[in-house]
Amino acid sequence: MPTKPNRLCSCGRVVASGVLCACQVAHRAEIDRRRPNAAARGYDGQWQKARAGFLAHHPHCEMLIVSGQRCGKPASVVDHIKPHRGDKRLFWLKSNWQPLCTHCHNSKKQRQERGQ
Repeated sequence: MPTKPNRLCSCGRVVASGVLCACQVAHRAEIDRRRPNAAARGYDGQWQKARAGFLAHHPHCEMLIVSGQRCGKPASVVDHIKPHRGDKRLFWLKSNWQPLCTHCHNSKKQRQERGQ
């Protein structure tokens, strides 16, 4: 079975495809260390209640898939369409919320945000 070739990390090391380089692991650990916890970012009890109500009214994933149709799987995540980056007004703006399934949120949506 063919495998992907090794890749060159930005630090100059050659690493296996799909594997994080040591510099990438260290960088992510530093970001996680400095990042405030979920409650400090606004995801507290008030958010949990709002999230549950939103998902009750919007139970299906709204991510567009390749065919132009909606994913339609059961939604479990309330995603901020435009990242709020700590802006409380944008955080609570319901028109900036969309229901997503875990897969779409953790793959497609994150890939979109990294590309911005």
